[in-house]
Amino acid sequence: MPDLLNVGGQAVIEGVMMRGPRSMVIAVRKPDGSIVVKDGEWIPIVQRLPVLKLPFLRGAVVMIEAMVNGVQALSFSANAALGVEGEQPDGAVPDSRQVALSTGAIAGSLVLSMAMGAGLFIYAPHFLASVALNLAAGRALLAEADVSNPLFHGVVGALKMAIFVGYIVAISRIPDIRRVFQYHGAEHKSIFAYESGEDLTVENARRHSTLHPRCGTSFLFFVIMISIGVFAAVLPLIPMPGGLRGFQLNLFQASVKLPLMFPIAGLSYEFIRWAGKRRDSAVLRALAAPGLLMQRLTTREPEDAQIEVALVSLKRALELEGALAEPRYDNCVFLPRAAEA
Repeated sequence: MPDLLNVGGQAVIEGVMMRGPRSMVIAVRKPDGSIVVKDGEWIPIVQRLPVLKLPFLRGAVVMIEAMVNGVQALSFSANAALGVEGEQPDGAVPDSRQVALSTGAIAGSLVLSMAMGAGLFIYAPHFLASVALNLAAGRALLAEADVSNPLFHGVVGALKMAIFVGYIVAISRIPDIRRVFQYHGAEHKSIFAYESGEDLTVENARRHSTLHPRCGTSFLFFVIMISIGVFAAVLPLIPMPGGLRGFQLNLFQASVKLPLMFPIAGLSYEFIRWAGKRRDSAVLRALAAPGLLMQRLTTREPEDAQIEVALVSLKRALELEGALAEPRYDNCVFLPRAAEA
C-alpha cells in the first residue's frame, strides 16, 4: 500500500485519536451529542532526529511517543466527555471536573505507568517462575532463577501472558472501558475503510473487521513472545555478580531485562509493520493470527455513532496531511488550532 499514508489511532473516552505523519487529531462525542475536534501539528521525534528512524531503533521511540500522545488524548477526552474541554473564558471559574495535565504531570503519569508495567510484566513473572521451578526441584523458594534453562523463560512468558489476559478481562467488565473497546473497534474499521480505498462513510466502515494487524494489542503480544527468545538467548551470557545470592540475584536478573525491552520493542514494531503491509502472505497471516486473536479482548463491535466519531478524526487527520480534500463534517465543533511540542 505505497500510496497510503501511515495513519494510526487510539481509542479514548467517548472518542478516537488519530495520528498522521505530521498531525494529531482527537474527536470526542460530547454529552449534547455533538463532536468536538482538537487538532494540531505533531512532528515526531524521528523527523527531528533522523538517526532514530533506523529499523529496530524506531520501535522503542514510537512506543514512547504513543504513550505521550495517549496520555494527552485521554486528558482531553475526559474533559470533553464531561463537556468542559477547552480554555476557560477570562474571569471564568474553572470547572471543578476539569482534568488539566501539565508537562510534569504527563511525565509523572508515564513514569508511573512504566513502573507498574515493569512490576507486572518483568519482576512479578520472574519471581513467580523462579519460586515455581524451585519448588518443583526441591530447592529453597527464594533461590536464584536458573536463567540458562529455557523452561524458566517459557514459564515466565506464560505468566506474562496470563497476567496480560487477566488484566484485560478484568477491566473489560467496567462499562466505561467496554465503550472504549467499542471505539477501538471503530478506529480499526475506519482505518480499514481508508486502506481499502473506499469512501469514508459509516456504511463502508461498518463492513470491515475490528481486528487490525498494526494494533497496539498485537504489538504487546509480540513483545511478550519475542522477549521469551531474547531473554533465553541473552541472560545466560551476562556475568552475574558473584556476591549476590537468592532474592538479591533474582532482583538483579530481573533488572537486567529492563534495558533489553527497548530492542524487543523494536523487533515487535518491525514485525507488525511488516505484517501490516503484506497481508497477502499466508505465512505472515499465520504468524500475525495470535495477535489478532488477542484483539478480540480489546475490541468490541461499535455503534454507528461511534464509527462516525472515528471517521471524523480520521478525515481531519487526512485533510491536515493533504490527502483528503474538502471532507464533509456534520455536527462538529473544531477547537482553535494548537501546535504540539
